[in-house]
Amino acid sequence: MAIKLVAVSPAQDELIDKAIALGDRYTKTLGLLTPPAYRKAAEDGGLLAAVEADHVLGYALFGLPKRSARIRLAHLCVAEEQRGRGIARRLVEGMKERYPQRLGIKAKCRRDYNLSGMWRSLGFIPDGEVRGRGRDGEILDGWWLDLGHPDLFTEMESDALLVVTVDHGVFADLRALADTVDAEESRALEAGWMADLVELAYTPQLGHEIRDLPDTAERQHQRAALTGLRKLSPDLTAVDERSRELLQAATQALPGLTVDDGLQSRLRYVAETSCAGLQVLATRDPLLSRMADVAWAVARVRVVSPSTVTLHVDELRQAQVYRPADLMGTEFRSGEVAVGAEDELVAFFHQSGGDDGSAFADRLRSLNDGAVAWRRELLRDDQGRPVALYAWALDGRTLVVPVLRTAGHPLEQTLARQLLFLIKRLGRDCGAEIIRISDPYPSEAAKSAAGDDGFFEHHSRLVALLVNVCGTAAEVETVAGGLARELTVDTTALTAGMPAEVAAVVERAWWPAKVIDSKLPSFLVPIKPRWSTELFNVPAMLIPRDDALGISREHVYYRSSGRRGERVPARLLWYVSEGCSPGEGQMVVGSSRLDEVVIDTPDALFSKFEHLGVYGRAEVQKAADASGRVMALRFSDTEIFPRAVTLRRLTSLARERGLPWSPSSLISLSKISNELFQAVYEEGHRRT
Repeated sequence: MAIKLVAVSPAQDELIDKAIALGDRYTKTLGLLTPPAYRKAAEDGGLLAAVEADHVLGYALFGLPKRSARIRLAHLCVAEEQRGRGIARRLVEGMKERYPQRLGIKAKCRRDYNLSGMWRSLGFIPDGEVRGRGRDGEILDGWWLDLGHPDLFTEMESDALLVVTVDHGVFADLRALADTVDAEESRALEAGWMADLVELAYTPQLGHEIRDLPDTAERQHQRAALTGLRKLSPDLTAVDERSRELLQAATQALPGLTVDDGLQSRLRYVAETSCAGLQVLATRDPLLSRMADVAWAVARVRVVSPSTVTLHVDELRQAQVYRPADLMGTEFRSGEVAVGAEDELVAFFHQSGGDDGSAFADRLRSLNDGAVAWRRELLRDDQGRPVALYAWALDGRTLVVPVLRTAGHPLEQTLARQLLFLIKRLGRDCGAEIIRISDPYPSEAAKSAAGDDGFFEHHSRLVALLVNVCGTAAEVETVAGGLARELTVDTTALTAGMPAEVAAVVERAWWPAKVIDSKLPSFLVPIKPRWSTELFNVPAMLIPRDDALGISREHVYYRSSGRRGERVPARLLWYVSEGCSPGEGQMVVGSSRLDEVVIDTPDALFSKFEHLGVYGRAEVQKAADASGRVMALRFSDTEIFPRAVTLRRLTSLARERGLPWSPSSLISLSKISNELFQAVYEEGHRRT
């Protein structure tokens, strides 16, 4: 018969008596508890029994203090002959399900019973220790199972640029009673100048390793020192699954790796960091460092040395909050907001001022009424959680956006930047010339990113110009000036021969404008079909990639380190140099803005740019030339042409204009004239 859990009531004398009898079998470990204590627990709702065919196989006896939000677990007892059937886990889950409003479950257990493995398997983490009242002065370990409720400190925003988890080695460098060898590297994390830059955090695995220290004074000292770090409590089920994924990947990537408790504890640090939503784990452990590639590939956690943290805070922070590579592939799904689903969305998206929950829901509902055909688009992540919401409609030549919200998410800043570019592309496709974000309370992530994309405040709303001109400074200024006059605002005066840096700012702010007679140079970049597919989905994958977010705004492309006159800022044309079969490929498929050119070793470039691209470390290494160095091109705001420009047409466009260009230039990256860039760009956007 199936095991069932029974919340024992005071009237169920037979079950109470059977629980007492079972407890009496184990008084040496549980301690003596008198029958009235069992009956009082039943009266208070604190006796849960695992029953099969009228037999009590195990029970949990616990208190529900009125002045505390904790569950105080007194007995967790399973008959010896029934152990191994998951009964203890069922009892713990039963407590959680029956009292979900409680903060967690607190238990105490003698250290010399050596039951830490059981408590860990049930999801408990060490929580202090006390000396028992017995004659032998035994030590009782405290154990805590968090039920996932935010406390007063959970939602506090860190003022630090970067939150970093540490393993026990680094923690001991910082907090042990005695100095450890080479601890200076770790101690740099707590230098005065780092205080506003880095916050240190710990996960349950660190608590377990401190609990296992044999020296009582050292153990108590380190446990007390944990108060100086942020405590993280990731979901146990998610951590277990991520740990299994990491172990499988590690054994495949590193043949001969010994699978033991030491390896699994190291992988646990990575899994817990990942499931807590963080991306940087500091360690000096050589084995953990060897698994850095696995940690990134599986869990998106950067395993780095303390010195890397201190030297590269800004880069690590940028990688943590802005990761467009994570949108490639992409598991985000876009769809219209269903009628009647407005109230569901209130809990996910921030409201402020007079835009409280009910007002926000009413405003969403109002977009379903009236003569305007509003499109209400909702973006969900791979777990189905709403992460971004926007609504839009075309009003003449203006794209109006009455709602633009992003939800709290590890990729929120990436999503905000992506949505702004998506809205600009949407406006261009609709023939709009002005974008007006009329949402009175857009998300902070969107507001902070909007300035970089040329949005400006106009009558307390964010507005941007769409200048769809690829021409001279005078031609671009004529269109932009006309739009500005409609809005009664001033624009920047443009002149022929303007510096490249100024032209790049203009082209981003007034995207998709291109100022051809500026000093902003243009380059043609040959790219193999594999990478054009990975970066641009051209040629298209056999399994279509969801393009709910379009092309990620920023990526990196690697090539040999030989200089061909590259400089930034610049424009790029992407030329697919070959096809998957004869007759394919050899076409210009799109354009981008070149933002950075860096030449360095493969490992250095991979560490710097891996959050942006689709390349693995081995693939970056393959791009190295005889000098052992690689060139990285960081680019953004890619436009895929509605129609590709073939090699034959490219050659024809150059000849028609008498421009100095030859197909032999396609062997490597080459500089082209801005006039040829204009001809190819316009050809790629030609409608007929």
